[in-house]
Amino acid sequence: MANSPELSKELPPSERAISPVPSDIERQNEDDALLKAAHRKVDKRLLLWYAFVYLIMRIHVSNISNSAIINLESGDGIRRQLGNLSSQQWGWALSIFYYPYMFLEPLATLALKKFNPNVWMSRIMLTWGIISMCQGATQDYAGILACRFFLGAAEAGFYPGVLYHLSFWYRTERLPLRIGFFYACGMFSGTISGLLAYAISFMNGAGGLAGWRWLFILEGMPAIFCSVVTYFFLPNYPETVVFLDETERQAVLDDLPKQAPSMQAKTFSRAQTVSLFKDPTFIPFLMIWITHGIGGWGISFVLPTVIYELGISNTAISQVMTMPPFTLVFVILCTLAYLIHTSRLSPWIAGLAVELTQIICYILLITVKNAVAKYIFVMIATAASQSFFALMWPERIRAAKGTTTAGLAIGITNASCQLMGIVGPQIYQPKFGPTYRVSYICSIGLLSACLAAVGTSWFFVRRGDEGVGGEEETTASPSTGRAV
Repeated sequence: MANSPELSKELPPSERAISPVPSDIERQNEDDALLKAAHRKVDKRLLLWYAFVYLIMRIHVSNISNSAIINLESGDGIRRQLGNLSSQQWGWALSIFYYPYMFLEPLATLALKKFNPNVWMSRIMLTWGIISMCQGATQDYAGILACRFFLGAAEAGFYPGVLYHLSFWYRTERLPLRIGFFYACGMFSGTISGLLAYAISFMNGAGGLAGWRWLFILEGMPAIFCSVVTYFFLPNYPETVVFLDETERQAVLDDLPKQAPSMQAKTFSRAQTVSLFKDPTFIPFLMIWITHGIGGWGISFVLPTVIYELGISNTAISQVMTMPPFTLVFVILCTLAYLIHTSRLSPWIAGLAVELTQIICYILLITVKNAVAKYIFVMIATAASQSFFALMWPERIRAAKGTTTAGLAIGITNASCQLMGIVGPQIYQPKFGPTYRVSYICSIGLLSACLAAVGTSWFFVRRGDEGVGGEEETTASPSTGRAV
C-alpha cells in the first residue's frame, strides 16, 4: 500500500517511494565493473606477457655491458679475446647496435599493424635470440660489429610496437600504470643481468669457452622460446580475441576515443603523416627523447665499468653491485606510475623532478671524492634516468591522434632516442674514467636542455587540450566508430 501511485502523489518528494528502475549511477557502476573485468583479462594475456618478454629483451641489450668486465682478472675478457680492442673500438661495438635500430624503428612499428602483432612480434623475438647467441661465436672486431649491427636490426620495433599495440586496447588515461609496470619490468632486467653475469663468470673455461661467450649463448635461448609462445598466445585486437565475451569486447571498444588506433583503419595515411610533422608538439617531444636519452641513459651502457673503476670491488662483485640501481628503478617507477594513474601527481611534474634529481646527482659525482658516496649517487642517477621515459610516454601517445599518427609518432620518437646508444657510449668511454668528470658535465648540460624541452612540450599539450576542450581525453567515446 505504501508504494501505491495514489499515496505517492500525496507524499512530499523526499518521502515518495524509490523507483525500482536502476539509476544512471547504478548503470554506470555496472559498466565500470564490466570494463574493469575485461581490462583485467587483457592485462593477464597482453600486458603481463609483454612485461616478461621485455625483461628478456633488456637482458640482451645490457649483456654487452656486463661482458666488458667479466673474467678480466683471468685474462679472458672480451676485449682481449677479440683482438685487444681499444677504448674507441669498444665504444663502436656498443654504438653500432643503435644505427639500424634507429633507422628501422618507425617502419618496424607500423609493420606490427601490417602483419598482425602476434606474427611481427614473434619474428622479432626469433631473430634477436638467434643473433644474440651468434655473438658468443665472434672471433674478432669485425665479427662483433656485424653481430651487433644485425641484432639492432632484428630488435627494431619491439618496444615502440608494444606501446602502439597497447593503444589499440586502452585509452591513454589508463596507460600510465600499465606502461610504468611494463617499463619497470624491463628495467628490473638490470638486476637479473648482473646476477646472471656474476654466476656465468664462474663458467669461464667450461667447454673451452670464455665466460663472456657463455653469457651471450645462454641469454639468447629464452627469446627463441618466447617467439613460439607469442605466435600462438599473443592477442591481436579487441575485435578478434576469443577470451572476451561480446559484452566485454564491446566495453573495451566503447571505452576507446574516436581517434584511437583501430584494426579497421588503414596502416598508412598520408594526411595523418603530414599532420604529425605539423603538430607543434612534434619537435619538443623529439628533443626530450634525444637529450634525456644521451644525458640520462649514457651511463647505463657502461654501468658495470663505472662501478668497477670506483675501486671498491673486483669484477665479479661489480656485476652484483649493478643490481641495486635497477631494483630501485622498479620501486620508483611503479610508485610514480601509480600516483599518476590515480591522478595524485602530474606526469609533467614527475618528469621534471626526475630530471632535477639526476642533475643534482651528477653535480655531486663531480665534487664528491668518497667512492661509497659516489656509488650511491650513481645508483640514484641511474634509477632516476631509467624511470623518466615511462612517465612521459602516455602524454606522447595522447598527443598523437589516429592509427598512422600514433604508429609514426611512437616509432619516430623512440627512434630519435636511440642516439643515446650511439653517442652515450662515446661520452662514457673508459678513457674518461675513473672520474668521468667530462662525461658527467656533458650529462648535466643535456639534462638541462631536457628540462626546457619538457616545459615546452607541456605548454603545447595544454594549449592543444584547451583548444579542443579536452573532449577526446576526458570523455569516453559513445560509439565504436573511430577515425582511420
